Amino acid sequence: MTPATPRLHARTGLSVTALGLGCAQMGGLYRPTSLAEAAGAFRAAWERGIRYYDTAPFYGFTRSERRLGTLLTEEPRGEYVVSTKVGRVMVPDPSVGPMEEGYADPLPFRPTFDYSHDGVLRSFEASRQRLGILAPDILYVHDIGRFTHGDHHAHHWELLTTGGGFRALTRLREEGAVRAIGLGVNEWDVIAEAIRVADLDLCMLAGRYTLLEQDSLGLMDACARRGIGIAVAGAFNSGLLVGKATFNYAEAPPAIAARAQALRAACAEEGVPLEAAALQFPLRHPAALTVVTGARNAAQVEANAAWFAAPIPDGFWARLKARGLLADAAPV
Repeated sequence: MTPATPRLHARTGLSVTALGLGCAQMGGLYRPTSLAEAAGAFRAAWERGIRYYDTAPFYGFTRSERRLGTLLTEEPRGEYVVSTKVGRVMVPDPSVGPMEEGYADPLPFRPTFDYSHDGVLRSFEASRQRLGILAPDILYVHDIGRFTHGDHHAHHWELLTTGGGFRALTRLREEGAVRAIGLGVNEWDVIAEAIRVADLDLCMLAGRYTLLEQDSLGLMDACARRGIGIAVAGAFNSGLLVGKATFNYAEAPPAIAARAQALRAACAEEGVPLEAAALQFPLRHPAALTVVTGARNAAQVEANAAWFAAPIPDGFWARLKARGLLADAAPV
């Protein structure tokens, strides 16, 4: 499989490439990203046949959507798939400063959570304007769940379910404004809750079905049975599987760091870069449609593409299982 391999989602008819480009770095996640770097990352992805691009209003406080839209609309509309997100309405605010919520140089639009019917529609309309794309293909509900909201989760969940948020997404799909709807989250439990109450097509799950952790296997299996696709993001677990010390956007706990080291050692014995195994593992599950990786510049895109296409020896995954480094039930 190559980064450009098309992957058809039968339920919606959408075809995405096996590797997608996540565009949080276009918004300056953790450090500034120049326009030239962002354009270089996009061009490198495009030249390697990558045709799925994911963004959100939150990334750079609208900067990512603006940049990605400018780049994408230079290309034929029928040749790419783009997703964005709802759940935050961006409100003009001159007090926004550097490094707010992880973005080095955010634009002066403050994210305000709003999962209501009208909030979803307002957010979507603003995203269409920023992207310059009338009908983005996929619309995710961004960061609903206890991981983000803690004690306030019940309030936001009520707005999404009984307050009309899901109804607004369904309306947009029925009207043809988007082709697929779902969640874009960092926790699998809330997807499990959502598919019980809403007719979702495709969800983005960050960091929860990876080489490092497979606690979400039950959800993944349920999605496969129902034809709900999963776009796997965060395959490096916030950098831990690419040589950094971070996990879930913070310093990795000792037990998690030790497991990552054990994976790296096992991969080294097989002559497989840990990064290659991390990018290729998720797509072995039938629910996984694409793996989406962030990249700040062309060099990072090229590295990700090379890892994704790197050869894996026969029996490699079974040997990881035998060492206890993969869940017994994980399809390999």
